[in-house]
Amino acid sequence: MNIPGKPARRRVWILLAVLLLAGLAAAVWWEARHWEPDRARFPVQGAWLDAHDGEVEWPLIKAHGADFVYLTASEGAGRRDDTFTAGLEAARKAGLQVGPVHVYDLCAPADAQAGSFVTVVPRDDALLPPAVSLDLDSRSCPQPPGESAMQSELTTFLNQIEKHTERPAILMVSRSFEARYHLAGRVDRNLWLAGDFLEPSYAGRPWVMWTATSRLRLAGAAGPVRWVAVHR
Repeated sequence: MNIPGKPARRRVWILLAVLLLAGLAAAVWWEARHWEPDRARFPVQGAWLDAHDGEVEWPLIKAHGADFVYLTASEGAGRRDDTFTAGLEAARKAGLQVGPVHVYDLCAPADAQAGSFVTVVPRDDALLPPAVSLDLDSRSCPQPPGESAMQSELTTFLNQIEKHTERPAILMVSRSFEARYHLAGRVDRNLWLAGDFLEPSYAGRPWVMWTATSRLRLAGAAGPVRWVAVHR
């Protein structure tokens, strides 16, 4: 009987280790693409979508278990999502509740941003509260304003869109934005936080919505979907 020498046994163990790591990586990759928050804890869940996500088959999104969808309506002062109106109608036809999102630009005037939003978003009592995405973006705003200037402009923007929609906005605050401006303690609005797979705590107070994963793959959408859980 031939007994492998030490070099041969070492190669076998290395090969087995490589195969094991490859299997673990594949399992983690699959889980990242399919993981969702526990429905027992978060019975109400949905998605945030925009034109960058491509065509959406809304009945399949509903069949997957979405209760609602937020659609990007406008970005900054001059970018309006041309797919918002069609998406609103199609999502509602599929039985989904719909809310609008504005992606806020720290370097753009509040009045102009509010103008973009109200041009796209109709006065509609059936809409969910508007959400305002707040993040640091070095491309659109390489030199962000100070805290007082930011809060003054954001307050002006909120006053205008809330007058239009007749309901308080939800602040979708990123971790980096909160670290710079400490907005959660400055503005009294419900919070929408983000954190893949782990419940976020960076705002220092409770949140009502959580982007739990930005990688979910599901039938009805071409690419990864931002999946959102509601805390009740």
